Amino acid sequence: MLPLGACHAYYVEQLEQLITSWLSVREAADKLQVSPNKVRQWIREGELIAVRDGHDQRIPADCIDGGKIIKGLGGTLTLLSDVGFNEVESAIWLFTADDTLPGRPVDALRENRGREIRRRAQALAF
Repeated sequence: MLPLGACHAYYVEQLEQLITSWLSVREAADKLQVSPNKVRQWIREGELIAVRDGHDQRIPADCIDGGKIIKGLGGTLTLLSDVGFNEVESAIWLFTADDTLPGRPVDALRENRGREIRRRAQALAF
């Protein structure tokens, strides 16, 4: 893990290459059919990931499917936080392709393969 401070531009550039579709809090609220305050609450509670862009928060669009937060995202985010990842590092991990899966962890969650993803996230602590 790299410290966010000095390498912020690097992280932002890496995120922009990995995540091509973003939602504002309001757009996410519309897709989830809840209030923007509810989306902010889910972000605070670690059920939904968001990355700060100035004063605004951006949510990767792939974290929402069929009007719901993808199954297993909250548990995975908790595990990543427990091993010391911040929201940017967590987003990078979720959206980086892994040949052994195959694919990206976020895609595996979308395909209901959360058990394997949570096992891998938990293994990062060792």
